[in-house]
Amino acid sequence: MDLRLHLTDSAASEAFGERLAEALREADGGVIYLTGTLGAGKTTIARALLRHLGVTGAIKSPTYTLMEPYEVGGRRLLHMDFYRIEAADLEQLGLDDYPPDSTLWLVEWPEKVAGALPPADLELHLMAEAEGRSLLLKLPDNAKKWAKALAVSIQRDST
Repeated sequence: MDLRLHLTDSAASEAFGERLAEALREADGGVIYLTGTLGAGKTTIARALLRHLGVTGAIKSPTYTLMEPYEVGGRRLLHMDFYRIEAADLEQLGLDDYPPDSTLWLVEWPEKVAGALPPADLELHLMAEAEGRSLLLKLPDNAKKWAKALAVSIQRDST
């Protein structure tokens, strides 16, 4: 299932991140890929999602650290940015300590390490447009229940 949305500005991107967080309230873990060019809004959505799930304080972009782990109310969240890494270097990050069955993974630039990550439960493809951004939400056939619920909710609101 593919859904296309138009996000008019940063506030709309943040609102989408919050809506996604609501769909994730009961999820134990999962993998979300965020793709798009530099400045397309990947980090904006990730920060809004993390903030809405309860992360307090600074939410740093993992552009240089590659990953930023968070724990909120016993729940583990992992925000990653693979723009500056090769697939062969993933082993050094210790991702085995954050299994996606019990940790929510937000992965920016997953295409940089294609084939080295678990499959996505939800893919967000962002494209900058003259006014705002276009968001293509892709739901793989094997998507988890929370991803399906989000897609159904968005589809219902779009009609």
